[in-house]
Amino acid sequence: MEDLDFEIPSSHPRAESLRIRHRLIEGFRKGVVAEAGLIAHGRGEAFDYLLGEVTQPFATEAAKAGVAHLLLAKRPVISINGNAAALAARDLVELAELVGAELEVNLFYRSREREEAIAEELRRAGARKVLGVGDAASATIPELHSHRRRVDPEGILKADVVFVPLEDGDRTEALRRVGKVVVAVDLNPLSRTARAANVTIVDNIVRAAPLMVQLATQLRSLSRAELLKVAEGYDNEKTLAQALEFIKARLTELTQSKLSLF
Repeated sequence: MEDLDFEIPSSHPRAESLRIRHRLIEGFRKGVVAEAGLIAHGRGEAFDYLLGEVTQPFATEAAKAGVAHLLLAKRPVISINGNAAALAARDLVELAELVGAELEVNLFYRSREREEAIAEELRRAGARKVLGVGDAASATIPELHSHRRRVDPEGILKADVVFVPLEDGDRTEALRRVGKVVVAVDLNPLSRTARAANVTIVDNIVRAAPLMVQLATQLRSLSRAELLKVAEGYDNEKTLAQALEFIKARLTELTQSKLSLF
């Protein structure tokens, strides 16, 4: 079994990426992350390469709109799965405090053990209350057949705005059908999640979550009218188009740079 205690040299060209991977491996060993979550991260990491592993301006604008929606909400909820808990628990707990949101565990690969492990991860990060664990997830989202249909009647069921970092497309679409405003973080601008959400932050959760904390600290002093202007002035189709244009331009640039070596 691989030793997770060894030090990753800062000089390693993939040092930060390796640290993130090891946080997920540790989360897997603690029962927080599902096996499929490790695969999902690898898929997302590939898109992060295409984005230059940097938060792009279109992602910052989306994050600003997402935070505005959370601050405007009457019942905001942040939905937490294993990868989100392993990679961004502390930031998500802080964000919940700043915008007055509930934290709710929601999983595709659901078991009581994983629910409890994720809830404990959130409590270690400072959460005082965690919804959606065990029998508390007693309500269901219509027309959704995976375990993700199970929600807490005091959380996602009543929510008007749901923040779903690292979500699956089926549930994003289902949440939209029942009238929720959905804010998502997804590195793939072509995914069903990205295309179904009201606001898609095309960025890595390890950058997007602290950015949202920073933005929430700034925006919470704005009036409701000012927040509405931010939220309503946002165009998700434009954001996704900008993300694809950026990836296209970056691939062209990289290709030309490579060809110039010969």
